[in-house]
Amino acid sequence: MKTFNEQVYDIVARIPVGRVATYGQIAQMIGRPRMARFVGYASNNKSSWNLPWHRVVFKDGSLCAGYQKEQYRQLKAEGIKFDKDKKVKMTEFQWNPERDSVPMDIRDFPLVF
Repeated sequence: MKTFNEQVYDIVARIPVGRVATYGQIAQMIGRPRMARFVGYASNNKSSWNLPWHRVVFKDGSLCAGYQKEQYRQLKAEGIKFDKDKKVKMTEFQWNPERDSVPMDIRDFPLVF
């Protein structure tokens, strides 16, 4: 059984380029809908820094305080559009795993020797 953080990391790793997910959406996807704040805490683990955390935003499309300029720059480079308040246009760019292609993860394949 994977830990909560490992489940979060698996989902964050699958957010495609040009899409964003919310903390609450990720919590919902792992069956813990009231733990959005803990999804944010999971991003503080150094072992997860290689994941595309810049694609995780608040439910209203606002960016993370203290990281806004860099996050804005990275999302803009991926083609994400923002409104006049620099919030992601969620109706256009929120990730829907059933609609959007989801990259495969090497961990999804069984080991064969």
